[in-house]
Amino acid sequence: MMSEADTAYIAGLFDGEGSIYFAKRIEKKKKHKGKGYRTSMSQRISMEITMTDESVVRWTHEVLGCGTVVRKPRKGLRKDGTPYLMQWKWRCTFRDAYYVCLLLWPYAHTKLPKIQQIIDHYATQKLRSGNGKVINLDEYREKKTC
Repeated sequence: MMSEADTAYIAGLFDGEGSIYFAKRIEKKKKHKGKGYRTSMSQRISMEITMTDESVVRWTHEVLGCGTVVRKPRKGLRKDGTPYLMQWKWRCTFRDAYYVCLLLWPYAHTKLPKIQQIIDHYATQKLRSGNGKVINLDEYREKKTC
C-alpha cells in the first residue's frame, strides 16, 4: 500500500515531468489474411514520466507496481558542445494508467483534466465476461498478478 506522502509526491512529479496521451480515432490497419487494409476505431491511453534521474524513475516504478522503465538515449550534442544526459522513461498504458489516475486524482493539478478523462472512460466500460459488470480495479489487479 502506498503512503499518502508517496502518492502526493508522484502526483507532483507527474504534474511537472509527466505526460498523458488519450485518443480515440479511426485507424487504418492491415488485414490479417490477404491484401489490403481495414479501418477500425482505436484507442490509445498511456502515461509516462521522462527524466535524467534514473533513481527517481525506478522508485516511481517500484512504488506504483506497474508500467515499464526504459533507457531513452539522446543523440547529438547541446549548443555548448556537451553531450545530452541519458534519459529514463517510466510508462504505463490502458488499465494500468487507469489505476495510476485513480491514485493521483486527489493530488493532481496540471494534468487533472486528462486524468479525469481516463477515469471517465473506464468508469463507463463493461467487462467482456458478459455479466454486465463495471470494471472492478481490485479484481483486475488480482488477476494481473496471477
